[in-house]
Amino acid sequence: MTGLTYSLDLTVVWAVIIAFGIFAYVVMDGFDLGIGILFPGFEVGAERDAAMNSIAPVWDGNETWLVLGGGGLFAAFPLAYAIILPATYPLVIAMLLGLVFRGVAFEFRWRDPVHRRWWDRAFMLGSLVAAIAQGMMLGAILQGIRVVGRAFAGGWLDWLTPFTVLTGISVAVGYGLLGATWLIGKTDGPAQAHARRMARMLSIATVVAMAAVSVATPFLSYDYWRRWFAMPGVLLTAQVPLLVVVITGILFWSIARGRHKLPFLAALALFLLGYVGLGISIFPYVVPRAITIWAAAAPAQSQLFMLVGTVVIIPIIIGYTGWAYWVFRGKVGEGYH
Repeated sequence: MTGLTYSLDLTVVWAVIIAFGIFAYVVMDGFDLGIGILFPGFEVGAERDAAMNSIAPVWDGNETWLVLGGGGLFAAFPLAYAIILPATYPLVIAMLLGLVFRGVAFEFRWRDPVHRRWWDRAFMLGSLVAAIAQGMMLGAILQGIRVVGRAFAGGWLDWLTPFTVLTGISVAVGYGLLGATWLIGKTDGPAQAHARRMARMLSIATVVAMAAVSVATPFLSYDYWRRWFAMPGVLLTAQVPLLVVVITGILFWSIARGRHKLPFLAALALFLLGYVGLGISIFPYVVPRAITIWAAAAPAQSQLFMLVGTVVIIPIIIGYTGWAYWVFRGKVGEGYH
């Protein structure tokens, strides 16, 4: 019995670690993907250069968390990895190709100015494809994956439904909001005013998208409905939409009052509340309504072995990431470094 309890505790610890890694990736890589999505709306020249410079020191480091989330899922929950990937292979491939296009375009737009407009288009397209693919993967997992005998038993296009299209568009819109609010804090003058106008429109679009996904999700499964609306649990879960209303008010107020950092922090808070809502809907499943985290977990000995390295590596990642953000704090543009 002691060994069983020990194993269950390790499983929960690893679920928290992977959830943290995925959220860190979403919020950190989300704003630079958002800048890519919004890129065609920036003026050619100084405004686009300022947007690129605002993420130049950190964009590639942000993707460290994607490696942690995906690698951690493979190592700690191999059964979930073996089910989710075959169910979403086209989306995973699209996401990785989008990230490759974005990374190559980011570097070559400076080194090949003759074709800069094409690299800018590749940067936008790669960012948009990666964002939509990530959102559709989330929707595919939420709506459920057909599992028979501990293996994926669905079709090649099961991931393509109206709900996954909704979640894909919603994530892209939300990333756009993160990008716009990031630029509010990193730019001045006309570029900041432009970012503020974009953030105002994207705030409305993001709230509408969150509401649409929130309304649609309980209809996917009675289990989702029960978690959100059955008594007495509703007394706790109702705090999430209430906090969304409060944070939304802060977001609109901070944009209207000309705040520099608060809009980005409020946008991050909206993403955090959405992530909490996702956790309420699916926990303790890693493949909703099919595989729990305990059923998908690697042996306790393997989890413990990996945990020893993880408790060393994660603080190092957080440390050098924080140092990079600190060194390159402040505004970009003329007169700033």
